[in-house]
Amino acid sequence: MDGAVGLRNVGSHCSISEMDDYDLSRLLDKPRLNIERQRSFDERSLSELSIGLTRGCFDDTYSPGGRSGLDTPVSSMRTSFEPHPMVADAWEALRKSLVSFRGQPVGTIAAIDHQSEEVLNYDQVFVRDFVPSALAFLMNGEPDIVKNFLLKTLHLQGWEKRVDRFKLGEGVMPASFKVLHDPDRKTDTLIADFGESAIGRVAPVDSGFWWIILLRAYTKSTGDITLAETPDCQKGMRLILTLCLSEGFDTFPTLLCADGCCMIDRRMGVYGYPIEIQALFFMALRCALVMLKHDAEGKECIELIVKRLHALSYHMRNYFWLDFQQLNDIYRYKTEEYSHTAVNKFNVIPDSIPEWVFDFMPTRGGYFIGNVSPARMDFRWFALGNCVAILSSLATPEQSMAIMDLIEARWDELVGEMPLKICYPAIESHEWQIVTGCDPKNTRWSYHNGGSWPVLLWLLTAACIKTGRPQIARRAIELAESRLLKDGWPEYYDGKLGRYVGKQARKYQTWSIAGYLVAKMMLEDPSHLGMISLEEDKQMKPLIKRSSSWTC
Repeated sequence: MDGAVGLRNVGSHCSISEMDDYDLSRLLDKPRLNIERQRSFDERSLSELSIGLTRGCFDDTYSPGGRSGLDTPVSSMRTSFEPHPMVADAWEALRKSLVSFRGQPVGTIAAIDHQSEEVLNYDQVFVRDFVPSALAFLMNGEPDIVKNFLLKTLHLQGWEKRVDRFKLGEGVMPASFKVLHDPDRKTDTLIADFGESAIGRVAPVDSGFWWIILLRAYTKSTGDITLAETPDCQKGMRLILTLCLSEGFDTFPTLLCADGCCMIDRRMGVYGYPIEIQALFFMALRCALVMLKHDAEGKECIELIVKRLHALSYHMRNYFWLDFQQLNDIYRYKTEEYSHTAVNKFNVIPDSIPEWVFDFMPTRGGYFIGNVSPARMDFRWFALGNCVAILSSLATPEQSMAIMDLIEARWDELVGEMPLKICYPAIESHEWQIVTGCDPKNTRWSYHNGGSWPVLLWLLTAACIKTGRPQIARRAIELAESRLLKDGWPEYYDGKLGRYVGKQARKYQTWSIAGYLVAKMMLEDPSHLGMISLEEDKQMKPLIKRSSSWTC
């Protein structure tokens, strides 16, 4: 490749409008959604941010892929920013990770670490790992790679999926797939993993949600609604959501999940109703709602989505949200309440509140806790779930700002020297033995147990831009730029401050590379946020206070 690492020239094109400012209660009466090309709420609001960019207001129709004839990244042409020297290296590394199937690029492998003796499954294309790569290519005006990936994983969804003698649900998306090249026969073969080969044999609950979110990002970026409207994509969305919306014994609108079903794919005590899955579920529901056709099959699914969104938003905003006042209320809870007027509805014992959270919680700020289930609240902070809550508008505007206040107030704990802590705090000693089963990879302040993951930089940046706090993202990006390239783009960092390259971290981890690129491109051109952000639904019921029967 040449010095510009093969970034290709692309033409200018428009994005479709943001179709998320709907009234859920009225949506069912609409025979068909008319998608117009206009600025979204996020695009309009972003033009009003004082973020120190040289650009003025955004045009009525922006051009995510627009660029000059120079062979430079799209994002670097939008402002007077000089591209950081790391950008060219990152693009070159990202392109080296591309995987082709029968001559067409279909994804990026997890890592290209030539120093590692064990490949394990790092040579596969993971659905969740590919998301930041896909966004980088979309922002650079290269949507074909993303389209190929969406269609190939959709094809894999149709495969019969078995773990031992048990057949998985029809809508399950693969965690990953691998392309086997046979140079003698000149054939390519796909091998997919739906959890039957994964550590712990857990199906990836998040894969289907990320697929729907990425389909909407592709549609939003390109303005091409034909892909989402194909019968196969419509069926794929319905199959994914059917798994989640079917009736059962649940008394909550949240999804019950096993440990290891998402980015935290090892035993870490996130079984139950983890915030990451609930936030992705909410976002996928909203994305599907604007892409599903109002035909006979789609209308039934839409009705279920609308009902679930109302219940899920109420539940999450009330029972998962924690700030100073709510913590004080829980601390004073009465227990063993019975009847519908109960305040302590989950019968949480105040003595179970961990000591660290009292010092961690600032006077201003708040976050969605890790898990809520009968007699159990996991007070840990999880970065991905809280950032997605902001982007999907699961968090109210006030809650979104409170999350950013918390990040600023607890910068050393949540960001430290390398963004961003996947969760906080780490579990250790006897608790670590019980919760992780003495997992040697998830020791304290390492990997999923309080490790720092550079890939989360793109989610933090998107959340910062949406809340009008780009200075937080800029500070985090500068921290990452001081180490990432020099350290060889590690998968994660260890230590309370994220100072050390992870003890088992792979180098040239693709989503660390792509996450940095996406963060840089979004900060330089905030209109990119539109493809991964949903505005608040004005008609969604606001935060409702707890029962007035509770008294001090």
